Amino acid sequence: MLHDRIMIRPGQAGERTSRGGILIPATAEVGKRLVWGEVAGVGQHVRSVKVGDQALFSPGDQYEVEVGGETYLVLRERDLHAVASDSGQGGTGLYL
Repeated sequence: MLHDRIMIRPGQAGERTSRGGILIPATAEVGKRLVWGEVAGVGQHVRSVKVGDQALFSPGDQYEVEVGGETYLVLRERDLHAVASDSGQGGTGLYL
């Protein structure tokens, strides 16, 4: 990856279950919903994200690319809304 670009392996899109146990189909209309994905690559100017972190982003802010038969998303670091990392320090690992 170059500059401030991040390559993300998107999370599973599709059916999901609410806290109350209601199954919500993938075709249900929702507002602007943010999604989580795993960071698979970062450019040399990215400062706050590492490979393996979980990143929260808007699905409308990305470009899609296929590498080795697997689909990845490419976006800028500034388009991330939150990052969750396993820092091993006993905290929540979530920062905005």
